[in-house]
Amino acid sequence: MIQAAVATANREATAQKRSRAESSPAEKLLTHFHEVRNFTARLSESLAPEDCVVQSMPEVSPTKWHLAHTTWFFETFILKKWVPGYRDAVPEYAYLFNSYYNAAGAMHRRDLRGLISRPTVEETKKYRASIDSDIDALIASADERLFREIKPILTLGIHHEQQHQELLITDIKHVFAQNPLFPVFREAQPSPGYGSASKIDPPKDGFAAGNIGPLKFVEFDEAIIEIGHDGNGFAYDNESPRHRALVLPFSLANRLVTNAEYLAFIADNGYSRSEFWLSLGWTTVNEQNWRAPLYWIERDGQWRNFTLSGLCQIDPNEPVTHLSYFEADAYANWAGARLPTEFEWERAAAKIDIDGNFVERERFHPAVLNKSPKDRELAQMFGDVWEWTRSAYSPYPGYRAGPGALGEYNGKFMCNQYVLRGGSCATSQTHIRKTYRNFFQPDKRWQFTGIRLAHDLS
Repeated sequence: MIQAAVATANREATAQKRSRAESSPAEKLLTHFHEVRNFTARLSESLAPEDCVVQSMPEVSPTKWHLAHTTWFFETFILKKWVPGYRDAVPEYAYLFNSYYNAAGAMHRRDLRGLISRPTVEETKKYRASIDSDIDALIASADERLFREIKPILTLGIHHEQQHQELLITDIKHVFAQNPLFPVFREAQPSPGYGSASKIDPPKDGFAAGNIGPLKFVEFDEAIIEIGHDGNGFAYDNESPRHRALVLPFSLANRLVTNAEYLAFIADNGYSRSEFWLSLGWTTVNEQNWRAPLYWIERDGQWRNFTLSGLCQIDPNEPVTHLSYFEADAYANWAGARLPTEFEWERAAAKIDIDGNFVERERFHPAVLNKSPKDRELAQMFGDVWEWTRSAYSPYPGYRAGPGALGEYNGKFMCNQYVLRGGSCATSQTHIRKTYRNFFQPDKRWQFTGIRLAHDLS
């Protein structure tokens, strides 16, 4: 009987493998679509309706808006285009839940999103379910030619939703941080994550606290390297075209800067010494009265850290996070180093597996290395925190924006922005790439942003 059971199990496993292998491209993409959509719902399932409507600052959007906006994307750019005679679920949603797609029509002001009580959270969830059902029906009925047309936009919509998953997490953290009750979003515990996350190996560096050792630097010789996406698989238009760049000799820190190391900067009066700061940074520090990273709270002479698992004591070995570019640059100056360029970062990451503490782990907080990196090994290059670079966010040589309304998605290069690399604990591992270019204004710090140091060698 045992042998029969084993044989049956083997046949079932073989049948499942064969079924997965024989799945059509449309079925595979639709499965990924539902995995991502369901994970968004999972992220918001513990929130009360009152949590989902708060806007704590103009850059933060209510959870309800994220749920609706990502749904509006699929309705606007897929259903309205490819479903004959399609009628909007609610025509007014086109105005309420557009964000910056100017060619898609007028939009509600971003800083007033928290004033919109209707649709309710429950109505928003019904809107999501309705659009998901329409997407299912469209893809199921599409012939091969039509699917080829829809596929790139559906893929873009999936990645767009993963971006908003990260925003949902960082935004609800900012909302909860305004509450003196310090609400808990999720108790601190490991979780397997969603769907394809089960196929992702656990981070090689682990999560347990340990002796990570002093910061060391890995040296790189001068080289002309290929920068940007190679065209294989999905990428945003700001990652192209692939081009050659000269990278001079440099060295890169083998791990991220920790809370303990940043505490030394604070203890040395780093926030009150103008010589470390850019002029605009120094003005911002004094106007905003910054004395520590965002979410750090000093009580009885000790620093505590507000996390999505509540108010905690600061772990000295965790990567420091929620820092502006101004703070990252000032710390680097204090440490006798500098921030890397995005080209240095991409060169260093070229042969490293994309592996780390991502949102699929559902930690929602940077993790501690359990051991010091090996000689010439770079740890924490992906996940944990977005790493500030000193590179201004500008188009690559030969850049061309995509056509039409969707070309506006990343086709705008705003001044006064700096590039971040590597993803964070709120980024999906199925979304990040070595060529991914994120960007923020230098005074913003509600995202999971941190520091990796570099040196010139020339």
